[in-house]
Amino acid sequence: MTDHDSAAALWPTIDALWSRLEATRKHAGQEGVLLRVLKLSEEVGEVAEAVIGATGQNPRKGVTHTWEDVQAELCDVVITALVALRTLTPEAREVFEGHLARVSARPLRPGNPA
Repeated sequence: MTDHDSAAALWPTIDALWSRLEATRKHAGQEGVLLRVLKLSEEVGEVAEAVIGATGQNPRKGVTHTWEDVQAELCDVVITALVALRTLTPEAREVFEGHLARVSARPLRPGNPA
């Protein structure tokens, strides 16, 4: 699969994941949306846990994760964020691509982080 193929498959895959989650969602309305967004915090915590595990920062546990685990957890964060965005709007792709274009156009200089 080429990079172009992967990029083209991204949004249909996000839509499919969103549809599967919607079909089994236990909480509707605003509560469901908030819980979907809150899931992102859980995934970020898993990234932190993996980094701590990869660096052996917990003396009781030692090294419990690899940097590949960190990569996988970061991917989960991205997927969860895109599904949450899709939950907020059916135009998730357009919203994301427009925001990405604005962020990529920002100049990088002190006091103006990307």
